[in-house]
Amino acid sequence: MIKNQRLIEEFEKEYKQNEKSDYFSNLRIFEALYEEACSFGIFPLKDPLEGIEEKVRFAKALNVSFTP
Repeated sequence: MIKNQRLIEEFEKEYKQNEKSDYFSNLRIFEALYEEACSFGIFPLKDPLEGIEEKVRFAKALNVSFTP
């Protein structure tokens, strides 16, 4: 349980400012997460167009262009 939220937020802010982004490390994390999603059966999608109607309706409501 977090008892001092402000202290955690300050730590995260300082960490983000001092930590340099590493492209290859981020890529390894992404690939590991993708493989895990595939092992759970989330990817590849069975029907890639599933739910497209809701996305189009939402995009029209926001008046933004949508590219699947």
